[in-house]
Amino acid sequence: MKKEISEWVSKCYTCQRVKAEHQRPSGLLQPLDIPEWKWEHLAMDFVVGLPRTRANHDAIWVIIDRLTKSAHFLPINERFSLDKSVHLYLKEIVVRHGVPVSIVSDRDPRFNSRFWKSFQECLGTKLNMSTAYHPQTDGQSERTIQTIEDMLRVCALDFEGSWDEHLPLVEFSYNNSYHASIGMPPYEALYGRKCRSPICWDEVG
Repeated sequence: MKKEISEWVSKCYTCQRVKAEHQRPSGLLQPLDIPEWKWEHLAMDFVVGLPRTRANHDAIWVIIDRLTKSAHFLPINERFSLDKSVHLYLKEIVVRHGVPVSIVSDRDPRFNSRFWKSFQECLGTKLNMSTAYHPQTDGQSERTIQTIEDMLRVCALDFEGSWDEHLPLVEFSYNNSYHASIGMPPYEALYGRKCRSPICWDEVG
């Protein structure tokens, strides 16, 4: 009966005219500007609630380059201090790719903290916090996380509690998979050539 009533109301011309709208009319989408250079404009998010490993990791910090779609998957613990997270960020991102111009993220307490904001302000990086239900902001990181979760399910089934040991291979596989949005694998967009084995990660630095 509920379904029939909903269908009737949705098709009733009088109901649609009388029903009051209690929300402000939504404006036009405000898409993010297309990045001009690789690893200058990033998106980041966390995958949490994973089984704890022997190395005490239970989450993944996902950091994506919005231009080439290449990504780094950093195993972490949800209880990592911000100081430890900053050191990891410097070691894995800034040292490899330089200081980004902007970062798109959700309003996670870690990203919204005064320490993180002050740190990025010192580096000259602009923080763009997403708004709820606006996928045009952090939708890229959310889509990447869906892909990671699918790949991690295989690792969890096959390798049980040691998913963090296989995370570099997950990252390698992701970065060498074809992406329709750029028409090539992220690795090829980043370095201009394909990678046939994990060894060449060391070759290109």
